[in-house]
Amino acid sequence: MASDTILIRDSAILTAAGWVQPGYVLVQGSSIATIGESEPPQTVVAQTGTVLSAQNSAVLPGLINGHTHLSQTFMRGLAGGRGLITWLKDVVWPMPAAIIPDEFYLAALIGLVENLCCGVTEVVNHHKLTRTRRHTDAMLDAVEVSGLRVTVARAWSDLGESAESEQVIIQDLEERFQTWHSHPRISFANGPLALWRCSAAMLIQTHALARQYRRTTHLHVSESADEAVMSKQRYDVRPVLWLYDLGILDTNVDVVHAVWVNKNELMVLSETGARVVHCLVSNAVLGSGIAPLNDMVALGVPVRLGTDGPASNDNQDLFETLKTAVVLARATVCDPQVLPPGTALRLATGGRVLATQAPADIVVVNLDHANAVPVHDITSALVLANYGARVESVIVDGRLLLKEGRLLTLDESALREACRVAAAHLRQRAF
Repeated sequence: MASDTILIRDSAILTAAGWVQPGYVLVQGSSIATIGESEPPQTVVAQTGTVLSAQNSAVLPGLINGHTHLSQTFMRGLAGGRGLITWLKDVVWPMPAAIIPDEFYLAALIGLVENLCCGVTEVVNHHKLTRTRRHTDAMLDAVEVSGLRVTVARAWSDLGESAESEQVIIQDLEERFQTWHSHPRISFANGPLALWRCSAAMLIQTHALARQYRRTTHLHVSESADEAVMSKQRYDVRPVLWLYDLGILDTNVDVVHAVWVNKNELMVLSETGARVVHCLVSNAVLGSGIAPLNDMVALGVPVRLGTDGPASNDNQDLFETLKTAVVLARATVCDPQVLPPGTALRLATGGRVLATQAPADIVVVNLDHANAVPVHDITSALVLANYGARVESVIVDGRLLLKEGRLLTLDESALREACRVAAAHLRQRAF
């Protein structure tokens, strides 16, 4: 058996049939070779390159962070009592305007490490720092070092301040789609910033380009009540319905936030198959409101969870987001039976389970701690009694990145110190 094989044993394994306990998972190359019950054969143990004993732990597919902004990692903690528009003007626009590529590399890398250490194996980064190629390349270098799967939604706006030309946007999107088409872990998406900063013509054109390359369109929609008002004033229709009228709502679209949507808009999202990315903690921190998650789930709208950027959340702990999704869903309707833990966990994993021949994107979560013991129900323990720091090991594409709490890809202590220094210099220049 090859030295790159990984065996996880003595644990609870999330499969299509439910939890297998105790069980084991054997990883060979980039995929899962075997899932077995009870003890693994001694011949397998003896020939495996790396063996992880995961007693009193849960083994499940890696979580998916459906929306974040890695450019905001150095802005953590600066939201402080600001509403969305004020926060954008006071924090989110000045600091990225001042950041240099070397600083952005560090910001992106520490943000990716945070995701990894919280059990995320796949990140959708809505990438705003596109003013030079060096900024984008710095972020891509950080992705390569991290080892995570990342979709880079190349942000753009062709209206208002810092607008780009149609030619620049289309050329850059097409080049990125072509260049990264076959990379095993990195892909690009079309990332319009917000409806009030994008023309109808460019929304249509860029979405058609993304579909041509079998890529998604990922955009902010109805994050604040002001956006719905602006849409009515400009287009005489609400945001989701405007997108529908343009013909760009389909299964290749991620509608991020969708806080201020009405029942008609939810019906359209359900009919078109467009996916909502629910960034509830960020929305709450900024006082933007609470998206109608219960209605979305009831209508069959595809939903994924996102942390949003650290400038508004202020962390990227998707397990925290997971629990908050449950408690907010129940609190808004005063019903403890809505959004059961199993349903919520599927939102965080993209509905995936561990299976043979599936990609080896796996996390091991320790449930042997005072917050969780006794574990009567594994799914409930993961969703309601857990947090990101309890993630012990992470495998992405068959590669062990975090082993029993220790990052294998880089010196995390040195990275944290470099980030402290770089963020201090950036803040001095930006404000």
